[in-house]
Amino acid sequence: MNEQRRQILEMLAEGKISADEAERLLDALGRERPETPPEDAPRPKARPKYLRVRVHAAEAFDGDGPTRVNVRIPLQLLRAGVRLTALIPPQALAKVNAGLQKSGVPIDLTELKPQHIEDLIEHLDDLTVDVDDTDAKVQVFCD
Repeated sequence: MNEQRRQILEMLAEGKISADEAERLLDALGRERPETPPEDAPRPKARPKYLRVRVHAAEAFDGDGPTRVNVRIPLQLLRAGVRLTALIPPQALAKVNAGLQKSGVPIDLTELKPQHIEDLIEHLDDLTVDVDDTDAKVQVFCD
């Protein structure tokens, strides 16, 4: 029991405050400093900060030995990119969408909203892609 709670209960026992006053004080103390969870309680998962792509190839494309690629992309960059789409004039967005469609990328930038990106990032947290090949290993994950 913490010191403040003990003092409130002592004042109640001594008759210095009423039970209602003690209850209000204890409630206020609980709002001010919530109880700490037990040590064995599961902690909330930290939000991922990066999208990682790792490639380990046994032989380089140019034949000069093994290739290792380790790319770490801040997810904040993804969030900023979505916010920047709001600055693109509608006529330009239409041209960009047409170009993306022509290239086989079915994305409509006018429908891209910040809350959609947060949903995507939340789901990326559970994503781990491992590709094992006899010549290379590719991993895509968030950390």
